Amino acid sequence: MTAGSQTRRSRLARARYGILALTVLSCDPQEGGVEAIFVLTTPHEVYEANLEKAGLHETALGRDWIDVAERSLADPAVVRTPYREVRYLDPTRAVAVAYRVRMERGQRLSTQVEAVGQSEEVRLFLDLFYETESTGSLDLVRSADTTSWEIDYVARRPGFYLMRIQPELLRGGRFTVTVSLHASLDFPVAEHDLGSVRSGFGARRDGGQREHHGVDIFASRGTAVLASVAGRARPSTNGLGGKVVWLRDSANGRTLYYAHLDQWAFDASRLVEAGDTIGFVGNTGNARTTPPHLHFGVYMRGVGAVNPHPQLYEPTDQPQDFRGQLGWVGQNARTGPLSTTVRDEPSRHGRAVAVIPRHTSLELLAGSGNWYRVRLPDHREGYVLGSATVSSDQPTEIMTAAEDMRILDAPASIAASRDTVVIGQTLPILGIYGEYALVENGNGVRGWVRYSSLEPATEVTSTNN
Repeated sequence: MTAGSQTRRSRLARARYGILALTVLSCDPQEGGVEAIFVLTTPHEVYEANLEKAGLHETALGRDWIDVAERSLADPAVVRTPYREVRYLDPTRAVAVAYRVRMERGQRLSTQVEAVGQSEEVRLFLDLFYETESTGSLDLVRSADTTSWEIDYVARRPGFYLMRIQPELLRGGRFTVTVSLHASLDFPVAEHDLGSVRSGFGARRDGGQREHHGVDIFASRGTAVLASVAGRARPSTNGLGGKVVWLRDSANGRTLYYAHLDQWAFDASRLVEAGDTIGFVGNTGNARTTPPHLHFGVYMRGVGAVNPHPQLYEPTDQPQDFRGQLGWVGQNARTGPLSTTVRDEPSRHGRAVAVIPRHTSLELLAGSGNWYRVRLPDHREGYVLGSATVSSDQPTEIMTAAEDMRILDAPASIAASRDTVVIGQTLPILGIYGEYALVENGNGVRGWVRYSSLEPATEVTSTNN
């Protein structure tokens, strides 16, 4: 294993590809204690283990598959939700892609992948990681079954999350990937929304001696109060809240608190479903001098009171469908006759990654809205407007080789050779990068040659001569 590989592996917390091991020590083993180890493996980990069992991890393609899984996490695409793109995953090589998104505690992340225009069965591995801000280490928090191609996850920690998508070896194609954030709680007052909140989380109370650990939702007395999740509800009374309900959301480690109810409206011996009426708006407890309202609080295990707003907010924006050339995604192209700005997100407001001259060669990795996500020949990635991109099938000009030369697989003198051209051979120029031109020789091989080793063709009868 190389030092670089070890460094990348160290970013995955506690084990390679997110194995989570929990060791429970009951007491000193010498005194009869028992050590139990529980291991959670993911479909991605199981697949890697099968590669090793078959000896494929020692092949170039097998090593690439393992390595690219980690490299994708080191260089994710930063996206703003809601985000949708058509992504090409090349089945002829090991590929993986990761998306980085910011989440607030309690928000629900939805990632969905759909195949585009292909009938063969493809196994995809979806893994979601939490990035620890202080160390950059990654904790696996959720994996999808390889047949479902979707992940739903409610964030227990605020910060950045990385979603990795990787197909099995020698499988791929075009896929639509949608990443969006949603409310994780149904709104707790019938026929109302966040516009009815009049006192927010963290507001100072009692002359600044305490904070408001919830939100106050004002509504008419007797308005139905609803269960925001399925769970077990428990009625109670106390001096501050009056008639209250505690609702346990075991799936996400939350307890919801409903206070100042006028009346309860459920059987405490059974579970409630999201949307069930559990009470009615009132002003019992210390709210008896205020208009009727619901005090709604959320408490998370190990954290305490948390802001309900991100958990109740449902964005209205819809992800933009891709409006470019679907067949171009996964192909080579180039910029048009003008210089073009490469940005870090598919928006004119995105930060400029580079300004590239006309006819610059591009690899179109994905498409989102009116933009293509591209990779430059120097491996930098970003977005360019679809209107600034043209197909590389038609040459910008026809040139003649001024000398015998090699066709290289990258625009660099140290790049490997793909084929050769001989002096006098005519070559179509399909793109430019720096001192190099992307050409195609008579054998149909595309690659790079120095532009200075070419001269204008005086008479051209065929671009394949």
